[in-house]
Amino acid sequence: MNAFLYAAGRGLRLGPTFSQRAKILLEVGGRSLLEWHVCRFREVGIQQAHVIIGYQAEAVTALFPRLEREYGVTLRSIINPHYTEGSVISFHASLPQLRQETQPTLIMDGDVLYPAAVLRQLIFSRHRTALLLDRSYSTADDDPVLVPVRGGRPFEFRKKWTGQADLVGESIGFFKVDPADLSALEEATLRRTTGPARMESYDEVLRDLVVQGRFDYEDVTGMPWTELDFPSDIEFAEQSILPRIKNLQPPPHPTHEA
Repeated sequence: MNAFLYAAGRGLRLGPTFSQRAKILLEVGGRSLLEWHVCRFREVGIQQAHVIIGYQAEAVTALFPRLEREYGVTLRSIINPHYTEGSVISFHASLPQLRQETQPTLIMDGDVLYPAAVLRQLIFSRHRTALLLDRSYSTADDDPVLVPVRGGRPFEFRKKWTGQADLVGESIGFFKVDPADLSALEEATLRRTTGPARMESYDEVLRDLVVQGRFDYEDVTGMPWTELDFPSDIEFAEQSILPRIKNLQPPPHPTHEA
């Protein structure tokens, strides 16, 4: 199984102090988000990851040799030169490689801190195409992407959703997509590569697949994780999430000395 890590953006909501570097280079606990991802990949047995980058692409790829050496995970870059447009263009940039995937593929937001257990639950889900959701979401500080479920299946995927459902959770931003569903993802992406639609988020692509009934879900409520969207998220990650992650499991060890 290969992972596609989408990390082309700058993270302007983080403010001038933090947005001067690519979001994937933000550090939590002395490690960049990129390194934390690679740590998790190694823990769950993912041997290759494609990293979709744009802003400060050279600074990101400069870390690849050390991370590959230390963790034994092969990293391949996919450049989105139009990273100032909608993140759907990052999906478009990755389509040539996605077309080659013959096994279930992980699609992941790059700005999330999480334990290996979260990723492991998705990888080993009995569902061929699945997303992760957390029922303990809050709308106090941001607008989470909400996933309502009815009859055991997600049926919507959007911010500010209201309505009736058996349960509602927040999307973590991690997805497992079966090869049989990649053509639908490609079709939904290609519809958004011209005109104003180029400014859309790739969440709209994923929403198309959810509405089509292609996704099942895994519930990871209670697991420690967080997105890093605002300056306060970095402090929260350092002081609350990272200690809880470390209590779940020992820290990952590289395969070789640096």
